[in-house]
Amino acid sequence: MTSILVAEDEDRLASLIVRALTRGGFLVERVKTGRAALDGALGGKHQLVLLDVGLPELDGITVLERIRRHDRSLPVLLVTADNAPQQIVRGLSLGADDYIPKPFRFDELIARVEANLRKARAVQTVLVVGDVTLDLMARTVSTPDVSETLPIRELELLDYLMRRPGRTVTREQLLHDIWGVETSRSSNVIDVYVRHLRRKLGPGVIETVRGEGYRMGV
Repeated sequence: MTSILVAEDEDRLASLIVRALTRGGFLVERVKTGRAALDGALGGKHQLVLLDVGLPELDGITVLERIRRHDRSLPVLLVTADNAPQQIVRGLSLGADDYIPKPFRFDELIARVEANLRKARAVQTVLVVGDVTLDLMARTVSTPDVSETLPIRELELLDYLMRRPGRTVTREQLLHDIWGVETSRSSNVIDVYVRHLRRKLGPGVIETVRGEGYRMGV
């Protein structure tokens, strides 16, 4: 499932945004400060950030600027009550993907989120890590020795790992972000799909980090 980070310090508005996005079929994490927004955006588990400009600790423009130093592809949508043209221009020039002025309709918010997610997915449909190439449109994975069409869950799992090469991902993260499950009681389902992928890709591509989870070898 697609995960969205909502950085909004107004509790009532944040609650309404989270409810609307959840009803729209998204996983949502809400944070209240600029520092928490920066940590969440760079944590690698969200596919889009809704970023209020007027956050405490670090303002949204500063957060955006720091995100773009490390990640140029993560969609970031600025949300603000300040409609000054110079602020809009500055945010877009720093790499914001869209600008949503307050107040806004929640159906418009969902539409903009979905449009920016589609745009981001269209930009990167082929992933390459080492000798492994994943074509998301064709749903195929290939190495020098094999080319396979993947079932959707294997595709989503490999996509998730390949977007985080060398980074350890816990079973709980995978269950939450791909399956939408909050508990680790069914974590053996991850092991099953990892075994399927290993049979197709060979040893050493997906590494086990004992006591933690898995990572994509680099």
